[in-house]
Amino acid sequence: MIKTPSRKTQLMLIVLILSLIWLWAAINPLSREDWLLENLLVFFFAALLLATYRRFAFSLTSYWLFCLFMAMHLYGSHYTYSETPLGYWLQETLGFARNHYDRLVHFSFGLLLAYPLRELLRRSAGLTNWWLDILSLTLVMAMSGVYEQVEMLAAVIVNPELGTAFLGTQGDEWDAQKDAGLAMLGALSLLTLLRLGSPWTRDDNRRRAAARQQAGD
Repeated sequence: MIKTPSRKTQLMLIVLILSLIWLWAAINPLSREDWLLENLLVFFFAALLLATYRRFAFSLTSYWLFCLFMAMHLYGSHYTYSETPLGYWLQETLGFARNHYDRLVHFSFGLLLAYPLRELLRRSAGLTNWWLDILSLTLVMAMSGVYEQVEMLAAVIVNPELGTAFLGTQGDEWDAQKDAGLAMLGALSLLTLLRLGSPWTRDDNRRRAAARQQAGD
């Protein structure tokens, strides 16, 4: 029987994986200036998780989801979102009119981060059932909307000349609205899977049952 690695081991593995991807992304990126701007998010996000770890430690599932999302973001920062090879491959294979890697990441923002946000609301605010799902979706939508505004301001204030590369609009005037909509769709997809009884839901139920049993003891 294969023994599951301990929590500490998995967290160290996550840090190692992201560190290696970050180092790869930092070597000769397509646009050094755009890479620096994109990494503002990486540094802020990593600092926030580290600063709050003692006060609120997420589950391993949430940290792996964070890891996957940040890996996707770092990949995009190396090439710029509008010029990723994966996006061009999808464009050629599926006949898209543009490189849709940025759309994929925004959809993944909702799909991958709705679970950690749901966990945060459940454990810190004690929310359950439909209120938990509704507020998780609302939080994803709010964060996505705020990010679009911050992204625009960062491009204007830090380096206006990088606006096109950093924002990745590719000439679409409705790019921000589409990105926010895809984040909402990703969150809805995840929350629907949880409602249908995915393994994550069963894990949540087991943890709640164990906590009730321990409280009863």
